[in-house]
Amino acid sequence: MERQVFSVSELNGLVKAVLDSVPELNHVFVRGEISNYKLYPSGHHYFTLKDAEGAVRCVMFKWQAQSLRFRPENGMKVIAAGRVSVFPRDGAYQLYCESLGPEGVGDLHVAFEQLKEKLWKEGLFAEDHKKPLPAYPRSVAIITSPAGAAVHDMIRNLRRRYPLAEVKLLPVRVQGAEAPPEIAGALRYANRFRVADVIITGRGGGSIEDLWAFNDERVARAIYDSEIPVISAVGHEPDVTIADFVADVRAATPTQAAELAVPDQAELLEKLQSLRLHMFRSQSKRLELLRRRLTELGGKRVLADPMAVILDKRQLLDRVQRDLGRAALGRLALPRRQTASLAASLDALSPLKVLGRGFALVTDEDGSPLRRAEDVPVGSRITARLAKGRLQCRVEETITEEKSS
Repeated sequence: MERQVFSVSELNGLVKAVLDSVPELNHVFVRGEISNYKLYPSGHHYFTLKDAEGAVRCVMFKWQAQSLRFRPENGMKVIAAGRVSVFPRDGAYQLYCESLGPEGVGDLHVAFEQLKEKLWKEGLFAEDHKKPLPAYPRSVAIITSPAGAAVHDMIRNLRRRYPLAEVKLLPVRVQGAEAPPEIAGALRYANRFRVADVIITGRGGGSIEDLWAFNDERVARAIYDSEIPVISAVGHEPDVTIADFVADVRAATPTQAAELAVPDQAELLEKLQSLRLHMFRSQSKRLELLRRRLTELGGKRVLADPMAVILDKRQLLDRVQRDLGRAALGRLALPRRQTASLAASLDALSPLKVLGRGFALVTDEDGSPLRRAEDVPVGSRITARLAKGRLQCRVEETITEEKSS
């Protein structure tokens, strides 16, 4: 028998053809744990499924991975569905995955938890970022489907509770692949044009698939970026979405969202009535106190006979003026006596007084006083000032008095 020799590529092709011809291997379900997970820039996913006794390489191409609602991670237990074949270049068989889902829980649940953890780490759920709702909004925007029962319930309750607020509906789809971009776009539109003071976004109840648009990352980020306070009202009370965590306020139902968005006019009127009653009682009490005070003042002499009080005050004023005059004269007497004494002393020292006693003030031609005869040359003209009048003299002789020895 002639020996048949295969090339490597021929052998790999033969094995591939054999595997591809086995119907059981064209669509199999494999349970295992993900390891060596890699996501390439091309969008293809490569990983290994393993259990305690073995492992198999897997690939999931981009166009099939687009249906994934969660992010595969190492250590995650999954069930993969696909076909088994050989990659001819390497000669290794692998599982070509067509679908992939978490084992034990749905893929939507896993996707929800993954996105929730991601956004929480980024701070999108932080309490310090949440904005307070306006107490008396002038307008309320509702972002939801115009066909659902929830929107009619919200509009009815908003108008019943607070008809002063204008209600604006921004219609969007709330289910399906087109819903997330429409909801996110409506949120950005409301902020760009400041269409309202508060926004309500949500829908009525349904399955997790029905509510999935409000678990979309695009919607979550649009809510977080909103400068207008956002109330999330998705489904019924047990239903919790990512939008509920990001929104400034979560309403358990659309009806509660309307109650949170606006005040109740009946409660406001009751409060106003209570304030009016309180004000009336307060003013009545104050008026009664003032009336009593006026009665007390009416019995006082200043009001009963004001002229008598004025005369009393006038007499008191006269007495005070008289006392002030006496005090002023008393305080001025001493300075007057001191001034007179000083004037007498100055008068006694005055040169005119000295001249009056027979003395004369002699000055030279320049008007300088002369004190010694030896300072005046013979022939000089001098002036002698008397108590009354002056004498113009010429010096004929100077006589110097000799000091006695």
